[in-house]
Amino acid sequence: MQDMIKRIVEADHEARALEEDNQIAAEKEKAKIEEQVQAIRKKYMDQADEEIRKNEAYLEKFYERKLSEEEAKQQSALIKLRADFEENRDSWVDEIVRRVIG
Repeated sequence: MQDMIKRIVEADHEARALEEDNQIAAEKEKAKIEEQVQAIRKKYMDQADEEIRKNEAYLEKFYERKLSEEEAKQQSALIKLRADFEENRDSWVDEIVRRVIG
């Protein structure tokens, strides 16, 4: 009987030790999985950041080109306006004076 109780107690100790080992192993696996999740998250965030940098560079060049085009259009319009002014200044002044006086 004593021998049987001793075996039951030993089996209980072995079961508890096995359970503790399993719990430690599960915690290690959980930590390992969390580490892998963080690595994957970092990888995708780094890829997203790189994609954003590429898009920013593309958009910056695109808008610089658009700005240059608009500045060229404005410069062209200003040159035409100045040319029209130089060509018509005297007649415009005469017309304004004639309308005011007359």
